[in-house]
Amino acid sequence: MAIMHNGDVCVVLDMQHRTPGNLRAFVQATLRSVRTGKSSDIRFSSTERVDVVPMVTRKMEFSYKDGEDFVFSDPETFETITLPPEIVGGAKNFLVENTTVTVTFVQEKAVQIELPAAVVLTVADAPEGIRGDSASNVQKTVTLETGITVQVPLFIKTGEKLRIDTRTGKYIERA
Repeated sequence: MAIMHNGDVCVVLDMQHRTPGNLRAFVQATLRSVRTGKSSDIRFSSTERVDVVPMVTRKMEFSYKDGEDFVFSDPETFETITLPPEIVGGAKNFLVENTTVTVTFVQEKAVQIELPAAVVLTVADAPEGIRGDSASNVQKTVTLETGITVQVPLFIKTGEKLRIDTRTGKYIERA
C-alpha cells in the first residue's frame, strides 16, 4: 500500500498494530519515501487518518543488467524501464534473462518488484561429493549462475537446472 505522509508519497513496507497495557493503541509502520528512497519508522495513533495513493502493478520481464542498474521490459508494449539496485534489493540474486516479475508503480514511478515463488537457475560450480558422505540427508554448497550459493543434495552436478524458492533462497528440486 502507498500513502501520503508529510506531503510525500511513501510505500508501506511493514505495519504492526500495537496496544501497550496502559497506553492507547497505535500503529507502528515502516515507510519508504518514493522521492528519496529512505526508510523510516513512523507511529500513527489509531484514530489518525491517512490518504491512500493508488498503486498499479504490471508484469514485466528482466532483460539485462546495465552496469549497476537493472533493465525490465513490458512483454506486450516492449516499453523498458531501468531500476536502480536499491529498488531491486535482494531480488538481484534470482534474476536471469526473461524472468517474469511484478513491478509496482506509484504515480508512474516503479517502487518495488516482486519475484515469483520459485525460479529455475543453472548450477555454475558444484564440487564433487566426497565418498563415504552418504549418511542421511548430506548436502553440499553449490554456486548458481547469479552468484548465490545454496545447499543441495550430493548428486547435483555443474550445469543442472534447479528450482529455488525465492522467499527462503533454498533448493526445492531439479527442474
